Amino acid sequence: MTPDQFQALIAKVTGEIAGRPVDAQLADFLNERFPANGADFQAIFAACKDAVAAGWMCEREHGGIKFGRVIKPTDALHGFSVDVVEMADVVGPQHAHPNGEIDMIMPLEGDAKFDGHGAGWFVYGPGSVHKPTVMGGRAYVLYLLPQGAIEFTRP
Repeated sequence: MTPDQFQALIAKVTGEIAGRPVDAQLADFLNERFPANGADFQAIFAACKDAVAAGWMCEREHGGIKFGRVIKPTDALHGFSVDVVEMADVVGPQHAHPNGEIDMIMPLEGDAKFDGHGAGWFVYGPGSVHKPTVMGGRAYVLYLLPQGAIEFTRP
């Protein structure tokens, strides 16, 4: 798996969601169009595993969280950036989503849930704030951020 191949996989998703409001209905659409047990979701999940093993994804670590921006906002992904984190029974740093955040949750071990949600898609709308939390195991979480916008805040 190369970064270019990974971007091509993600472009399938961003092509389907470009221009849609970043809201709960988007999560419903993604869970229907790209279900956790579906071929596209599983291909992205496998690509994340391969990329982490190859050392170009989740290459940094802080506070027990492996992370990294995989793709900066680009027209090829309709203005979305892509970040991937690996978390296990940990609470991450509080941050805000000026334009929203689209999360692809990929449990690796146990009954891992991201902010209470299992395998699949979850969406935070524009202006939302949270402390990303994985409990019950270990998971990858892929974040699509419109225009790459994220603001780390103090609780």
